Amino acid sequence: MTHSVFSRLVLVLSTSMFFPLGAAFAQPAGLPPGMGLPAGPTEVGVVTLTAQSVAMTSLLPGRVAASATAEVRPQVGGLITEVKITEGQDVNAGDVLFVIDSASYQAEVAVAEADVASAESQIPAAQATVTRYTSLVQSGGVAQTELDTAEATLAQAKAQLLSARASLRKAQLSLDRANVTAPISGTVGTIEGQIGALVTENQADALTTIRQLDPVDIELAESSTNLLALRHALTSGALEGQNGEPPTISLTLEDGSSYDQTGTISAADIIVSQTTGSFTIRASMPNPDRLLMPGMFVRATVSVGSQPNAYLVPQRAVTFNDEGQPTAYFVGADNKAEQRVLTASREYENAWVVLSGVKDGDQLIVDGLQKITNGDEVSPLAVVIEDNGVIKQTPPREVADAMPVAGANP
Repeated sequence: MTHSVFSRLVLVLSTSMFFPLGAAFAQPAGLPPGMGLPAGPTEVGVVTLTAQSVAMTSLLPGRVAASATAEVRPQVGGLITEVKITEGQDVNAGDVLFVIDSASYQAEVAVAEADVASAESQIPAAQATVTRYTSLVQSGGVAQTELDTAEATLAQAKAQLLSARASLRKAQLSLDRANVTAPISGTVGTIEGQIGALVTENQADALTTIRQLDPVDIELAESSTNLLALRHALTSGALEGQNGEPPTISLTLEDGSSYDQTGTISAADIIVSQTTGSFTIRASMPNPDRLLMPGMFVRATVSVGSQPNAYLVPQRAVTFNDEGQPTAYFVGADNKAEQRVLTASREYENAWVVLSGVKDGDQLIVDGLQKITNGDEVSPLAVVIEDNGVIKQTPPREVADAMPVAGANP
């Protein structure tokens, strides 16, 4: 076989060998050049929306403050002879904290008691004189002027008794104040007054400070704009209140952990700050374990009511158009992807609270969004979004029923 004949044979065999593969990718008849076979519908993950009442909250920064604070100062002067407390100790109102040398005050009480006794002894004689002169004046034995003098003497004796008793009460009060007591119940702070220190009445420096730490106050700052929006929502019916109950709050601590107690709003300021445009809200929070300390920064989630007939649309399914409007894809007629503009009021956890643009039973596309555009044919698969954001397909009921229970024997 000549070389040219061999070459032609190889060419024929090669062409016949690769013909089936080339035919498989040949251009189908009737399609424009450059176009292949039409693709099937795109699989997308969907969740079905249902209207619900959504708890509405507001996240506010705040600081912890003692619910009551009292600086303890002496009300009498003298040397401190005893300190009956330690720093960090819990005390009750009326407990003795410091003892001041009371010798001089005891002496003043004794003098006052003697003055009272002396004044009391003058009254019987003066009263007897008035009684006797009254009968003698009627018989003409004593002049009226002498009776008047006797009555004046009796009145003076009674006044002296009242003055002596008042002096005794004052002396007794000073003696009692030699025991410096707690004005409120709470926790003792730093102790400045020590044994041997000379103190004076109502001095500038406090001996110690007592703070009430259970409950504590949470001081929050809210903008006046948000306050007006909240009041408008409540009065218009767009937001349901809490049936007259005060709003509740929960706390997130500085380390990101959640505080295990729930508090209530107890008061709000009546003026708005001219510099910040905000007003102060005070909440009361139980603090049985003393975990919350004055000055600590916290974030408070305030429950202000509930939004009726709202839809929670996961944030992962929402994008914003050129006008800044939130949009999302839904499964429309004939299983076509349909992009809609939503009316979202605010965020709630990992979702938007949507008030219009959706209805019960709408299938929201939450997965596969990068593969579709408006009008594309889609094949919806029911999925669930777990708390960690992972999307999982919802198994069909018959498949789920047939799945083995974890821990069961095969």
